[in-house]
Amino acid sequence: MLRLTAGCLPLLLALFLGGAVPAMGADEAKGQRSKEEIGEIIREYLLNNPEVIFQAVERHREKQRQLQVRRDRNLLKQHRQALLADPDSFVGGNPDGDVTLVEFFDYRCGYCKRFAPVLEKIKKDDPKIRVVYKEFPVLGPDSLRGAQAALAARNQGRYLEFHEALMRVRGALDEGTLMKVARAVGLDVDRLRKDMANPKIQDIIGKTRRLAAALSINGTPAVIVGNQIARGAVPLAELTRMIARARAEGS
Repeated sequence: MLRLTAGCLPLLLALFLGGAVPAMGADEAKGQRSKEEIGEIIREYLLNNPEVIFQAVERHREKQRQLQVRRDRNLLKQHRQALLADPDSFVGGNPDGDVTLVEFFDYRCGYCKRFAPVLEKIKKDDPKIRVVYKEFPVLGPDSLRGAQAALAARNQGRYLEFHEALMRVRGALDEGTLMKVARAVGLDVDRLRKDMANPKIQDIIGKTRRLAAALSINGTPAVIVGNQIARGAVPLAELTRMIARARAEGS
């Protein structure tokens, strides 16, 4: 049997998976193995060495991950001002912190609600973290209503209290629930309703949606730290590493 080496395996795989071999004349075919013979060799090799498949898959995933990292760095460079210095986005944590964490979230998103305690712990444990909040309603009318109410709550100086209370709500976020939460944190609900109807609120949400699209963010939560984008909820250990990496890079 032909002995396969690591160097010839990729070629054989390409031929086998491609389902065809180049056409050749009778003279060229002399001494050449048929497509069926090559396929059988590869099949036997993979059956005897199944770890090769997993190694190939992992290598492909890592290449894709590295490509995404490079893309994200370029995107973040292009949109840094909108991410870090938009006056329409509430800033929490330490406004003068050396590392900024930006979160895109939805008040109806269960993953966002599970991530909220992680973010609270980070803010508590790291006095130099700066947090930018981006309302990104993607889960229907209740999501939009919640985003509008939270943005309007800034006019009464109670954004953070209201935000944190909404993140603790389980179940539907209809208007009745929304106003009940608003009263509980000390908001004037009549003023809140009026401010929610201000076209400026919808403009802010539209601006955030466009920014998310530009960054290839299509779900929540999404977390940005330094030159890194995490699309999805981030465990505490990973978020801590992201912050340390951004701090080391000075970003």
